[in-house]
Amino acid sequence: MSDVQITADTVTPDALPPLRSVAWLHIRDGRLLSVRTRGNDTFYLPGGKYEPGETAAEALSRELAEEIGVRVPADKLTEAFTVHDEAHGRAGRRLHMTCFTGGPATADPVPGREIAEVAWHNADDFDVCAPAFRQVVRRLTEAGRL
Repeated sequence: MSDVQITADTVTPDALPPLRSVAWLHIRDGRLLSVRTRGNDTFYLPGGKYEPGETAAEALSRELAEEIGVRVPADKLTEAFTVHDEAHGRAGRRLHMTCFTGGPATADPVPGREIAEVAWHNADDFDVCAPAFRQVVRRLTEAGRL
């Protein structure tokens, strides 16, 4: 029997589990809050990946504080829906993004950690956003929220 070595080059994106992430749906004046990371020209929803042992709401609470300086306790976040799409920049790997609402209506987000820019997008300018973000915009537009 020969030893078979599995490397990143031999594993297809479909063979990997989906990336699990969380995102904040914060709408103000018909626009959805977005962030752009340093060295990237694509916008994403504020949020990120889980750390070991975190619930989805705990992960989002931590990510919001780190990324945009907004403190929202996990118990003040409400799960809205989950998006399944291709993970942007991950060569076909799937994304499982749990989206939340909640937190202060008057939050003043500022770039922090790896964030280069904070912006507000509406249904007319979502072409600069990641695929999962565009799916969220479509859902919110269909629901009359954007």
